[in-house]
Amino acid sequence: MQPNLFTSASLATQFILAGKATVTLRSKKSGQHFTFRVSKPRDEDEHGNKKPDNGFRFVSLLNGPDNSVSYAYFGYLKPSQAGVMFVHGGAKAKIAVGAPGAAAFAWAWQRLVQDQLPEALEVWHEGKCGRCGRKLTHPESLESGFGPECIQKFECMAA
Repeated sequence: MQPNLFTSASLATQFILAGKATVTLRSKKSGQHFTFRVSKPRDEDEHGNKKPDNGFRFVSLLNGPDNSVSYAYFGYLKPSQAGVMFVHGGAKAKIAVGAPGAAAFAWAWQRLVQDQLPEALEVWHEGKCGRCGRKLTHPESLESGFGPECIQKFECMAA
């Protein structure tokens, strides 16, 4: 087992939706990979009032040399009656709907939300908690993608 590689679609999906996720999708067939940042909108309004988490997430693609800031917005994840769907960002998107990275995310997301982790797909996290962004050091945390406090919040929500 490799610590930053997800072995289940449900863990990968939970991580991606956590609010501060950086995830890399890699094709085992071609070796091609794309890195995405999936983040929730600011949780405060212009007056500093806390807003509820509505499940909406922005999706950006790493498209430059600096893996901490070279991300371009191209779509969002939106809760719906049928689950959480990916929507291309339209005119505001910096990456075209048919671009390889956008197509790879849409294809992978469609399978992950159906609890399918295709044999030809690897889903990796960067070693930071998907919820709070802290560096992970414990083997169980590296496996799940969440620190011990954050994973408890998700386990409580699932129960």
